[in-house]
Parts: sequence; structure tokens; C-alpha cells
Amino acid sequence: MLSFPRKIPELLATLLLAGSAMADERWAPHAVAGPVDQLSVAGNACGPAALLASLRCGSEKWRGVPERIPGSSDKSKLLYIIRAHGIRPSASLKGRNRWTGAGINAEDLADIAEELAAIGGLPNPKTESILLQKREKPDKLLRRSHDRLRDSLKDGFPPVLSLRRYVWRNGAWQALQGHFVTVVMVPEKLERGASSHEFVYFDPWGGKKVRGSFRIPPLPVLSTDGKTSSCLEAVVPDANIGRSKVRSGERTVVVPTVITGRW
Repeated sequence: MLSFPRKIPELLATLLLAGSAMADERWAPHAVAGPVDQLSVAGNACGPAALLASLRCGSEKWRGVPERIPGSSDKSKLLYIIRAHGIRPSASLKGRNRWTGAGINAEDLADIAEELAAIGGLPNPKTESILLQKREKPDKLLRRSHDRLRDSLKDGFPPVLSLRRYVWRNGAWQALQGHFVTVVMVPEKLERGASSHEFVYFDPWGGKKVRGSFRIPPLPVLSTDGKTSSCLEAVVPDANIGRSKVRSGERTVVVPTVITGRW
């Protein structure tokens, strides 16, 4: 007759709890591929780096795209994306290229995402603003943004998220700096009445895996009436987006503004 150590039931309970936790989270299909470090090329290459990370962390069909991009390293593939797709005329900002010394905006990055998807004969990624829409309430905005992030992960395309730091200065909200990251985990579901949720993202600044959270701001941010925020807040203490530009005593927040993904 076989005998089992007394700790076996405890081990099984631990494994069951771990399995339950994973079931509550939606991860990128191939998050093990890890982040791409923009600093291997330039400090303003966060957009192409976040997009490359999204492709290689996606489902099998999306992972085929970076395999077709010339180069044997992150650096060489990033340089190819910038030279072949970034240094083209911008469709949203007349008279300038998509990628410049100031980086790239969400619209131009979405155009590059479409061109890279075409390499693999794949459907175009979508782009959506996650600022408050007309007649939309903050809790609905939180749920809409969560649904877009989760559905994109579920579809196999880890979404690229545009973040922007704002500061309250001289009686108005002023944008200081933008940054792109790749979201690789969000909760599978939000509880009823939720006002926040965690997420895991790959930050191309140094190629880091970090946790943050989205929340309905406790105080009005980018408000038109002084009462209701026009956005969500991204609590990302490990990100240094525009920190050096914030003056002592100023109120500052990081705002998620645009998602590029599949849903």
C-alpha cells in the first residue's frame, strides 16, 4: 500500500490556489518573450520598441511578423522598423515624418502597426481613445478600457498603450511627456462597482516588466467642469515618464490615452 507525506494535501491546496489566480488573469500568449529595450537604439524609440514587444509576445500568427523583419537582434529589428516605416511622411502631422527626435504619436504608430500586420497578411490592429466620451461615466470608461485591453490579449495581440504625464501648472493641466508600453496582463473580469484594477506591462525604457494599476482618479483630472475627470489615472510608480520636468509641489498624474490592439 502506497503512503503519501502529510504535506501532500497542503501542496495540492497551494497548486489549486495558484491555478485559480491564473484563471483570474488574462496574460499575453507569449509573455515569456519579454520586453524590448528602446535604449538599445534611442531614448525616443519607445513606440517602435513597444510595438515590437507586442508582436513577439503575441499568438503564433503575430509572432511570425517579427521573424520576417530583417535583423538578428532587437536593435537591428528596431532600426529596420524606424528606417523602413518610421521615416515616412506623417498622415496626422503634415510636413514631418512619423518618427522624429520627439518620438512618434499614437496615430502614426498605428499606421506602422498596420503595415507590419500586412507583412503577415494579418488584420489591422485597431486604435481607440480611452478618454471620457460624451455621456460616458468614469466607471464605464474603466470598464471599456479594461474590455479593450483584455479582448486584445485574448485575440493574441498584446495591446500597446499610450501614457502621458500631466501637471497642474498656472491654473491648467499641461502635458509634459508621452510614453508607449506593452500591456501583458489584466484581470479576466472586473468586479461590480470596481474603481480600479491592476495590470502588468513591459516598459521599453530599460526593458522592464512592472506592475501598475488603472483607477478612477480620486480628484478631478483633465476636468471640464471641475467635478468629473475626463480620463483614468495610471498609477505607475516605476515609470519615470516626465518626472524630471515636474516642479516641487506640483500635482501630477499619468493618464492612459490611447490603446492600439485587436478586439
